[in-house]
Amino acid sequence: MATLVSVNVGLPRDVSWHGRTVFTGAWKEPVAGPRRVRRLNIDGDGQGDLGGHGGENRAVLVYQMDSYRHWAREFGRDDLTPGLLGENLTVEGLPDDEVCIGDRYRVGGAVLEVTQPRVTCYRAGMRIGEPRMAALLVAHRRPGFYCRVIAEGDVEAGHEIVKIADGPERVTVAEIDALLYLPGHPRDGLARALRIPALSPGWQGSLRALAEQDAGGTGNPGLAAASPPPAWAGFRSLIVRDALEESRSVRSMVLADPAGAPLPTWRAGQSVAVRLPLQDGAPALVRSYSLCNAPGSPVYRIGVKREQHGAASEYLHTRLRPGDALDVAAPRGTFWLADNESPVVLVSAGVGVTPVLSMLNALAATTSDRPVWWLHGARDGAEHPFAAEALGALKALPHGNCHIFYSRPAASDRAGVDYTAQGRLSAAALETLAVPREATAYVCGPQVFMKEMETALLAHGLAPERVHTEIFGAGPALTPGIAATSVAPHQPTGEPGSGPEVQFVRSGLAVPWEAGRLSLLELAEACDVPTRWSCRTGVCHNCETALLSGSVRYDPEPLEPPAEGNVLICCASPIEPITLDL
Repeated sequence: MATLVSVNVGLPRDVSWHGRTVFTGAWKEPVAGPRRVRRLNIDGDGQGDLGGHGGENRAVLVYQMDSYRHWAREFGRDDLTPGLLGENLTVEGLPDDEVCIGDRYRVGGAVLEVTQPRVTCYRAGMRIGEPRMAALLVAHRRPGFYCRVIAEGDVEAGHEIVKIADGPERVTVAEIDALLYLPGHPRDGLARALRIPALSPGWQGSLRALAEQDAGGTGNPGLAAASPPPAWAGFRSLIVRDALEESRSVRSMVLADPAGAPLPTWRAGQSVAVRLPLQDGAPALVRSYSLCNAPGSPVYRIGVKREQHGAASEYLHTRLRPGDALDVAAPRGTFWLADNESPVVLVSAGVGVTPVLSMLNALAATTSDRPVWWLHGARDGAEHPFAAEALGALKALPHGNCHIFYSRPAASDRAGVDYTAQGRLSAAALETLAVPREATAYVCGPQVFMKEMETALLAHGLAPERVHTEIFGAGPALTPGIAATSVAPHQPTGEPGSGPEVQFVRSGLAVPWEAGRLSLLELAEACDVPTRWSCRTGVCHNCETALLSGSVRYDPEPLEPPAEGNVLICCASPIEPITLDL
C-alpha cells in the first residue's frame, strides 16, 4: 500500500541564481496537519511559471521517497528531504515505472488522476545545487508525475493512497517520458499514448508531432519545430544572375549555380543566409533573407529592403552586380506553407511580402483549388514590391481573394486597380473581410504589425496552431522565471576572447569565443542576444538553433541530438568559427 509521507507547499518568490533573479514556486516546505487539495493547487501553494507548471492538468506534483534514496546514493548525500525537488506530495510507493497515465488514486478526501511526467526544467536542480538534474531525471527514468484533481478534498501526511481506477493502455510515467525525450520514439508506443484521454494536451501535441514525423526525419519535432535537413553544409558560392528594382526601396537578386545546375528545392516560406565579403578588416556580414520565387525553380531569388545605416542592405543595393559571387547557406526555417486543404491567408506588410510571395507562387504553380486570401499593406504604389507578380499569381488561382491597403496613396495610385482601400491593414480592416475561421494564416512584416495581425486573427476565431509568423530579426526570448531584458545585443564585457569567432546572424554580432565559457547559451546571454531555453542540459530542445556553418562539441551530450544542421546551444561550444541563426 502506497502512503503519503509529506505534503509540501510554497508560494512563488524571488530566488537569486547565477547573478539573476528567478521567480519560482519550486521552494516547497513540509506542512503539518490537513491541507485542502483544490482544482488548481493545494492551499498555500502556487507556481511561478504557469507556462510550464501549474494549471488544471498540472495541479499537483508527486515524487517518491525511493527516488530520493536513489539520488542520495548517486550524489553521495544525506540531506535530500521531502519537498526539495519541488513536489507537493512526497510518497512511499507509486514508482514511475509502475504508475500509468490515467491511473486514479484516492488520497484522504481527494481523488487525483495522473496526467503527465514532470516537466524538464533547470529549476528542478536549483535548490539541491545540481545543474544536471533536468537531464538526470529523464536519463534515470525518475521524473515524478503531475495529477489533475478529480475530487477536491483534504490530504495529510500518513494517509494511505488507494488506487481506484487503471488508466487505459497501461503506459507508465517512465515510458511516456522516454517516448518524448529519449531517442527511438516507437510508433506503437506513440499510438498507445495518444489513445489516453487523461494525457495532458501539451503532451498529446508533442507526441502527435512525433507520430507524424516523416520517415528519415531528424531531430525531435515533439520538442522543436523540425525542418528538412539543409541541402548543403556551410556556405557555397552562387552567382548573381540578375538584379531588379522591385520598388523604391526593395531590390531582388536572382542567385544561380555557377555551372548552371539547378539549385536544390526548398519549402515555400524558407530563407537563406548570405555572407558578404569583409569590409575594411571588419568581420564578414551574414544576413538572412526569405526566398520569394516558387519552390522547384532552378534558381533562388531574394528581396532586400534598403535600410538606413544598414551595411548589408547598402552593399546588396549599391555594390552587387550581375556576375558577382555571393556566399549562400542552404534554405532553412520552419515558416513554410503546410500541404493541406485548408483555406490560406497570406498577410504581409512592406518587404514582409517575400516569404508569403513564395507561398503564393507555389499555390499558383499548381493552380491550387484552396481558397487563398492575399492581404498586403504598403505606403503607396512606389513602395509596393512585386505588385504585378502577385496579381498575376492570384489570377491563376480559381479561389483567390486580393485586398491591398495603401496608407498614403500617391495621386497616381488608382483605387480599385492598384489598391483596394486607403488606410492600414489593421485588426478592424481584417474583421470586415470575412476571412474563413478554418483558415491557416501566414504573417510577415514589422514586428508590431505581426503582433497586431496575430492577435486579430486569433480574435477572429482562427486556432492558435493555424497562425504562423516569420520574424526577420532576433526572435522573442524564452527565459523561464526570469524577466526578459530589452538591452540591444553587444560585445561581452571584459577582455575579448581568443577562441573561434561566433556569429549571431539575426543580432548582427560577431564575438570571439572566450575560454571558460560553459556554453554558447552562456556566451549569448553575456551579449544580451535573445535566446530560448528551459533545461540548460540538452533535454528540452527549446534552445535548438540553426547552425549555418562550423561545428561544435557537446558537454554534456544531449539525450537526443537536434535536427541535422541544428545545434543545442545550452550544452555546446565551438570547435571552429561558427555562424548561428540567432
